[in-house]
Amino acid sequence: MDSDLDFTDAVIAVLNRLDPGEIMAYGEVAAEAGYPGAARAVGNLLRTTPGLPWWRIVTATGRLVPGNEQDHASRLRAEGVKVRNGRVTRR
Repeated sequence: MDSDLDFTDAVIAVLNRLDPGEIMAYGEVAAEAGYPGAARAVGNLLRTTPGLPWWRIVTATGRLVPGNEQDHASRLRAEGVKVRNGRVTRR
């Protein structure tokens, strides 16, 4: 099987297990999918694949997507996530 497809399928499986209000960092998604160190690839996948719950993914510091902070914050708040100063409050 193509390794790009393996990566895509593995990341999508992790993303689809997230419940509303649950957030993860890009690196956490990559590691859980079996591709530690592939945080940027997770971001690229989210940017180019419609229909994925991109708003549930933030940076390791909780920062929202640059240039899309308002929509990102709105979607997270709708799921009960606290957002302050462009960052989520992690557990």
